[in-house]
Amino acid sequence: MPDNPLNSSDTPNDLSPGHLKGREVIVAVCGGIAAYKVADVVSKLVQLGAGVTVVMTAEAQKFITPLTFEALSGRPVRTSTFDLVETSDPQHIGLTERADLMLVAPATNNIIAKVAGGLCDDLVSLMVCAAACPVVFAPAMNSRMWEHPIAQENFGKLAGLGYRFIGPEPGWLACRNVGVGRMTEPGRIVEELTRMLTEPGGLPPTINEGLVEAEDEEDPV
Repeated sequence: MPDNPLNSSDTPNDLSPGHLKGREVIVAVCGGIAAYKVADVVSKLVQLGAGVTVVMTAEAQKFITPLTFEALSGRPVRTSTFDLVETSDPQHIGLTERADLMLVAPATNNIIAKVAGGLCDDLVSLMVCAAACPVVFAPAMNSRMWEHPIAQENFGKLAGLGYRFIGPEPGWLACRNVGVGRMTEPGRIVEELTRMLTEPGGLPPTINEGLVEAEDEEDPV
């Protein structure tokens, strides 16, 4: 009999089916070789009872197909800003209003730079910048990309605003180098997301709400 994926070595033993029942998670997949690992993240979240909606960049679809995520999540996958899955929400911003959390994985250097610069030129960057839920990044990239001063500046800027990061980790990279830039393993990502979703005060702030609160404090009406 095959092992239960929820009992695999990289998943905590105290997580059981139904642990995340009633929770809604958006998983935004970007274009990196680690995209194939995100299928395991989605599968584990669904097995824990979470409702998972996947959105993908065009580049992500070069590495893994939307059909894979549709099969794992049991839901349509959003791949374009103007694909009308729901006519009342043509840009899919409403998805984040119903979600408890949004995970961006693999979070490439490109998507991190876009969000840091406020650039919204595809579905994922648009949803992150307009998110009405907390956003968590799981970076994955070449070690020199990650260590580049501009990348570190972008990371520091987003972390300072309250975005949460899981990883990256040191290890063997697809470029055949060893260094920091490997995406955190799926089980560890799911463990951290579960902690955020279930522990009191575990969720990071919703960035747009935090900005509004900061403005209210500075300019009281």
